[in-house]
Amino acid sequence: QVQLVESGGGRVQAGDSLTLSCAASGLTFSTYIMGWFRQAPGKEREFVASITWRTGITSYANSVKGRFTISRDNAKNTVYLQMNSLKPEDTANYYCATKRVTLQRYDSWGQGTQVTVSS
Repeated sequence: QVQLVESGGGRVQAGDSLTLSCAASGLTFSTYIMGWFRQAPGKEREFVASITWRTGITSYANSVKGRFTISRDNAKNTVYLQMNSLKPEDTANYYCATKRVTLQRYDSWGQGTQVTVSS
């Protein structure tokens, strides 16, 4: 059974940095993609970033490109989202998710961690 546990959310000021972590278990890691999504109140959930476990290939939403960095630690089975130059519009509940590389949709999700950025 796939299990994803996020941590690292909190309240920060605009311009600050924050790093989210997602500890994963129950995966055949070499065949999975890990992603970060976020959902702000009243808005749809949106893609933030993704990384493949085996090759480390990354992808980012345009809104975070150049500010956020996704990375993985294979030894710790953990994915990170380093968020720099945070803006109030980055305020959201951030979710870690995973899927097999052959699938279209992410099918396993964490419980989410709240990030609040004040101006």
